[in-house]
Amino acid sequence: MSSDTPATGRLLIFTAPSGAGKTTIVHHLLDRFPQLAFSVSATTRPPRPGEVNGEDYYFLSQQEFDQAIANDHFAEWEEVYPGRRYGTLKSEIERLWQLDKIIIFDIEVKGATNLKKAFPENSLAVFVQPPSPDILFERLRKRATEDKESLRVRIARAALELTYAESFDHIMVNDDLETTLQDAEEIVAGILDNE
Repeated sequence: MSSDTPATGRLLIFTAPSGAGKTTIVHHLLDRFPQLAFSVSATTRPPRPGEVNGEDYYFLSQQEFDQAIANDHFAEWEEVYPGRRYGTLKSEIERLWQLDKIIIFDIEVKGATNLKKAFPENSLAVFVQPPSPDILFERLRKRATEDKESLRVRIARAALELTYAESFDHIMVNDDLETTLQDAEEIVAGILDNE
């Protein structure tokens, strides 16, 4: 981070295995709290239909991603699936802190762990847990966005990620969405009360 980055900026990290509902929670909180701003991650995966560069992700080629690593541009990065890397650019954190925003992240589990380590005093990390592993795996199968092999890899990764839950500040079980959203709002309200 550059020396003019305020040390008092806050990070609110939502993490979960794919399919647990973290994206729904993050979008809800962004709609409810103007003090929050979404951290756009960088990725090497190609855009899906309707995704916009700089809004959904910063879409980088493998070479651009390598260059950003070499230049120490990432606060954290991870190869989530073979050939698919994701990362948080330091410039994105600086940009949002300069706007005096609390930065909210929708990020995979290892990336969230690394971000929490990089900003231990500034961050609050919430693990969104499905009601059960079987329900999570069924949600992933119903998405129908994967071929059989990539679905197998995604389910294996999700099973591993569930073992990380205790590493985070809060665990939220996403059983009833209304209750989960209310719990998430209370977490944000608690952060705002301490600002």
